Amino acid sequence: MTLEIITSPALAGTVHGFFTRRGGASSGIFAGLNCGAGSSDQAEAVAINRARAAAALGVAPGALVTVHQIHSARAVTVTGPLGLRPEADALVTRVPGLALAVLTADCAPVLLADAGAGVVGAAHAGWRGALEGVLEATVAAMAALGAQTPRIAAAVGPTISQAAYEVGEEFRDRFRDRDPASLRHFVAGAGGRPHFDLPGYILARLAAAGVGEARWTGECTYADPARFYSFRRSVHAGEADYGRLMAAIRL
Repeated sequence: MTLEIITSPALAGTVHGFFTRRGGASSGIFAGLNCGAGSSDQAEAVAINRARAAAALGVAPGALVTVHQIHSARAVTVTGPLGLRPEADALVTRVPGLALAVLTADCAPVLLADAGAGVVGAAHAGWRGALEGVLEATVAAMAALGAQTPRIAAAVGPTISQAAYEVGEEFRDRFRDRDPASLRHFVAGAGGRPHFDLPGYILARLAAAGVGEARWTGECTYADPARFYSFRRSVHAGEADYGRLMAAIRL
């Protein structure tokens, strides 16, 4: 099956993509393009999937760079293929031919570029990382490489939508205590429990950081099992594990 790759007009001038689960070698609960080496999927299948994604981006598998994601606000600058993956949740580079990639399964993948300056970035932005500042850290790291913040464009890929993201009151209060204005990203669900708008919150943080353009591609990972992996959906289904989607960008 052919890979399905979602792109954003905001990132014109770069090679980029938000990969769906279609077109991969994995089977069972991982069926499709599971790119998560940290999953319990067969290592051979994951390696095939990552190689297919690399080929679609026009790079060798070794030039597809990822980090050990820990839901942090840490961004690293990449100057070449990595040996040991550092603990971080964002990557930036100005080196042509390196594809920066993040893995998600409900958290938001965010790809960024100042195409004129030749600087790109990728961030894994779950609620914790977004709250702690991973997006701002990514923008700052890109600026250190010569990007101009108003010229940075960002695309938020498939992520869990507000309709599917029921949370607790303590979760909402954590955001309120940090910034009362963030309460606009919560609504009451059918049962009265809060629902959080993760993509909306991320777009607001990017705008506040001074990014010139930011768009969400609009897909909900939870609501579309044929195309996307979802951690929350796997929990609700009682599954032992879940696949990881890849998003990547290169100059």
